[in-house]
Amino acid sequence: MVLRKRYLEKLQKLKDKQIIKVITGVRRCGKSTLLQQFQTYLRNCGVLEHQVVSVNFEDVANEHLLDYRVLHAYVEQRLVPDKMTYVFLDEVQAVPQFEKAVNSLFLKRNMDLYITGSNAYMLSGELATLLSGRYIELQMLPLSFAEYYELVGGVKRDTWNAYYKYGGFPYAARLEDDYIRRDYLSGIYNTVLLKDIVARKRISDVHLLESVTKFLFDNVGSIISAKKVADSLTSYGRKTSPITVENYLESLMESYILYKAGRYDIKGKQHLKSLEKYYLVDIGLRRLLLGDKHADIGHLLENIVYLELLRRGFSIDIGKVGDLEIDFVAHSGGDRVYFQVAASILDLNAYQREISPLKKVADHYPKYIVTMDDVGMGENGIKQINLLDFLLEET
Repeated sequence: MVLRKRYLEKLQKLKDKQIIKVITGVRRCGKSTLLQQFQTYLRNCGVLEHQVVSVNFEDVANEHLLDYRVLHAYVEQRLVPDKMTYVFLDEVQAVPQFEKAVNSLFLKRNMDLYITGSNAYMLSGELATLLSGRYIELQMLPLSFAEYYELVGGVKRDTWNAYYKYGGFPYAARLEDDYIRRDYLSGIYNTVLLKDIVARKRISDVHLLESVTKFLFDNVGSIISAKKVADSLTSYGRKTSPITVENYLESLMESYILYKAGRYDIKGKQHLKSLEKYYLVDIGLRRLLLGDKHADIGHLLENIVYLELLRRGFSIDIGKVGDLEIDFVAHSGGDRVYFQVAASILDLNAYQREISPLKKVADHYPKYIVTMDDVGMGENGIKQINLLDFLLEET
């Protein structure tokens, strides 16, 4: 088991703070394991066993707690007088109207509350209204390459090839058989589609949803609009409308399968409302759906860098500078970092293509070109860095 240090440190900083910690992320990205690791930390800090109340709602043994009133009574009876009680509710969205129990429990003294969920829908509607300003969200992703390398070990390049091929879902990383790994990823994908999207959204045309999903997986890192997707599918004989595609896009993002990067006009200093790009939560899912179909390697590397920047706490936009584009403008507080991502810039044309947009940005924020090349190149303060070095660096 690899320690999810980045997330664990955030929880440690929030320990005993009078705020609900909401851990979200795609199914099987490691939320339950993170809770176990944090509970181990608590015990190492002197917290006693009876001060920890932990309920996983995917466990059939806890089926009787799926009534929010029963759940509330169960937790309330286990609160320790005059001591802090740490309450963990894992995959709490399985409990209808769970927000009522959470809201009431939050009013109790000496209780530190942690909840997890696998879709963003749980943070909308009544929960957001009831708990406005009283919770903090920690968005979790599958393993980074650094975490994967720590878990798997081996020769760095060989480990990278496996990560690039199979992705970073924690349990899949420990499976050696390709067919078993594929079945495991298929189970994740089908559960998200059928349980988190089809059932909740009451979607009748599952095949159309799958067609939209495959199209998006096949066009990761490309400029996408609902109309473009609808027109493309219609031309293939799958007639649909931009409104339907837009609803499916929202559902895929709510289930943390897709992430959207908007566009930012660097010179105009404003966000634009069109021509977004979408990235997958894990590139292993692309291979699951599309097999070894040829893909733009640069776009897949973009996807990996995008997720890494999310892990490091950046908000990310696609940069527009005149008629040119910068892959990522990463914001953190008042700081900014620019990134171009390419498989290689050893070819002069590729080098000029990647560096030209960065040279047009007049500010003094850091600018990087991330590639698989081992030879460093750059000019005007723009640095070229190797992708694996970037992914493994301490941050």
